[in-house]
Amino acid sequence: MKVLKGGFIMIYVVTINNKKYEVEVERGQASILSTAVIESPVIVPHREPAQTPKSNTEAPARSVPGNGEPVKAPMPGTILDIKISEGDMVKKGEVLFILEAMKMENEITALKDGKVLQILAAKGSSVSTGDILAIIQK
Repeated sequence: MKVLKGGFIMIYVVTINNKKYEVEVERGQASILSTAVIESPVIVPHREPAQTPKSNTEAPARSVPGNGEPVKAPMPGTILDIKISEGDMVKKGEVLFILEAMKMENEITALKDGKVLQILAAKGSSVSTGDILAIIQK
């Protein structure tokens, strides 16, 4: 701290955009008297952008076996829980999946009675609208 005629000057170190500055401020005043870079800027190494996953339109279409009916995601979200296993018999309206979308938990239910032939979604996976989550055979 420096003492000037009529007041004190406070010295602060301020970091802005990874650069440290020494700032002198006169006590009681809001104006900055001087600044000085006290450290060279931090250099962040360049990284290659992450590979973006292919959109679902580019994914190969999965065929629905025999007379199986797909259970599709009604909205984009994350699968929080899977309430069924392959081979289970389900009834119309039975909860199959819990899908989190927009911070709400949504129950995905069976549209008909049948046997679960295949589960195509995994717990914790992100899904898009229309993604097939499971196949149910009548």
